[in-house]
Amino acid sequence: MLTPAENELLTRTGPGTQMGDLFRQYWLPVLMSEELPEPDCPPKRVKVLSENLLAFRDSDNNVGLIDPRCPHRGADLFYGRNEEGGIRCVYHGWKFDFRGNCLEVPTAKDAPNHDGICRRARLRHYPTQERCGMIWAYLGPNAEPPPMPMLEVTSLPPSYFHVGKKLQQCNWAQAVEGGLDTAHFSFLHMAVSDNETERAQIMSNSEAAASGDLDRLRWLTYPSPAYTVLDHDAGLVLGAARPADEGNLYWRITQFLMPSINLSPSTMPGENYQAQLRVPIDDESCWVYCYAWNPDRPLTEIERKRYRGSHSVFAEVDENYIPIRNRNNNYLINRTDQKHKSYTGIVGVSEQDAFIQDSQGFIHDRTRELLGSTDVGITRFRRYVLGEAKSLAEGKIPRGVRHPEAFAVRAGGALAPATMPLTEVMIHRFGDRLGRIGVMSNPAA
Repeated sequence: MLTPAENELLTRTGPGTQMGDLFRQYWLPVLMSEELPEPDCPPKRVKVLSENLLAFRDSDNNVGLIDPRCPHRGADLFYGRNEEGGIRCVYHGWKFDFRGNCLEVPTAKDAPNHDGICRRARLRHYPTQERCGMIWAYLGPNAEPPPMPMLEVTSLPPSYFHVGKKLQQCNWAQAVEGGLDTAHFSFLHMAVSDNETERAQIMSNSEAAASGDLDRLRWLTYPSPAYTVLDHDAGLVLGAARPADEGNLYWRITQFLMPSINLSPSTMPGENYQAQLRVPIDDESCWVYCYAWNPDRPLTEIERKRYRGSHSVFAEVDENYIPIRNRNNNYLINRTDQKHKSYTGIVGVSEQDAFIQDSQGFIHDRTRELLGSTDVGITRFRRYVLGEAKSLAEGKIPRGVRHPEAFAVRAGGALAPATMPLTEVMIHRFGDRLGRIGVMSNPAA
C-alpha cells in the first residue's frame, strides 16, 4: 500500500513531475514507423507525457518531432504543407526542418534581419531514431542523448519480429503492474472447464494453448505462485514458481526494464519471445507497443496472422490502434460465456489484461489496497521506480541510462527441480543468472 504522496509521484508523468522527468531520461517509442509511411507524407499529432507534439517525415526520410505551434502567430503546423525538406505553415509560409530550424520567413523575406528572425523562430524539437518498426524519441534535457537501449529485438532483421500498438485507457503504472503480476493467470485468463482439451480450445489465443502444451495450462491453475525478485542494472527479474510434475516447479520469469517495459513470462524454449512497452499519453491513458521476436528464425505468416488479431500480448485493434474491445463498449463482455466458458467472458488475453487494469480506475488508488505474498513483484517494482525518480531529483543518473547493454536480456518459462533457486534456473534456462544475452555466469557471480 502506498501513501497518497507516493501514489501521486508514481502516476503523474506530465512536464515538471518527478516521474515525468524520469521517463524523459530514456528513449521512448512515440509512433509506429507505418504511421509516417513515406517521405513528405501527412504529419501526425503526437501526445506523450502530456505534451502535444507534431511528427513528420521529410523529403530525405528524416523524422522530426517538434512543437506543433508556429512561433509567428501560433497556427497549428498539423495543417502545414510537408514539402521539400520541411513543413510549411500555410498561414504565412514560415517553414521548419526536422530539427525545428526555421528555414524561411516569407513575411520578412527582404528584411535585413531575416536570418535573425529565423534563429529566434527555432522550434523545440526532440531527437528521433527508428528501430524495429517504431519511431523512438528522446524527450530529455541533455543536448547529447544517451545511447538507445540494446533490446534484443532491435538487433534483428525485420523478418524475425512483429510489432503492434494498442491504446490502454488507464494510467501507465497499473498497466505495467498487470504485466508483472503472473498470479492472475489462474483466473483472469483461465477457462472454467476442467477438461484439458476444452480448456485449450477456449484459451486458444494464449501461448500455452497455441503450443498445445496442456501440462502448462494445468500447472497454471495453481493460484498462489511463490515469487523471487532480483535487481539488475536496468530493472528487475521476477520469478514466479508453481508446482509442476515429478518434483519440479514451473517458473514464469518476467523482466521489468526501465522505465516501463515488461518481457513476457510465457516463452518456453523454442517459442517466440514477447514484450510490451507502455508510454504515457497523459496520466489516464497510454500507448502499449507490443512486439514478438524469435532470435533464431524468421516468423511465419501464421504467427504474424495471429499477432495481427487477438493473440497473447497483441489485441485486435482498428486502423487507429484502438482495441475493438475497450472501455467504451464494456469490452464486449459476454455474460453467457462468463458463466459457462471463461472467468471473464471477454475474448483475448490482451483484452482481458486491459479490462481488469482499466477497471481499477483511470488512476488506481493504491492507498486502499490489501496486498499479499503474490504481490511481492508489484511492491518491488514500485519501490524501484519511486527510488529512481527520487534519486534523479537529487541529481543522480537513473539506472540503465548509461548502460544500454543491460537491456539485452530474456524472460520466459522454465521447468526445473523444486530444489533449484531462481539464479540457477536462470542459468539453466538462459545461460546467465539475470537472463543477460551472450553472458555466461555462475551462481556466485
